[in-house]
Amino acid sequence: MERLTEEQVSEQLQKLEDWKLTDEKWITKKYRFKDYLDGIDFVSNIARQSEEIQHHPLISVDYKLVTVKLSSWQAKGLTELDFKLAADYDRIYDQ
Repeated sequence: MERLTEEQVSEQLQKLEDWKLTDEKWITKKYRFKDYLDGIDFVSNIARQSEEIQHHPLISVDYKLVTVKLSSWQAKGLTELDFKLAADYDRIYDQ
């Protein structure tokens, strides 16, 4: 998968809600939950989605706050796949 240009990354970010570019090679979002176990269920669901397509995020759980970071190691930056997964994660969160 090919790495996106700065302009392409900027365009893709505009299509997503609350995702931020960090260190020029990651997109990051924080998801908040009412209950700890809701956050854990969310992590489990996005982990399954990620495993299905073999593209894995960095995930951190801080009680009711789940932080997700995406990047493509092989491309040394962001690719279409990162943005597809970000949109998938948002859909999972909204369910």
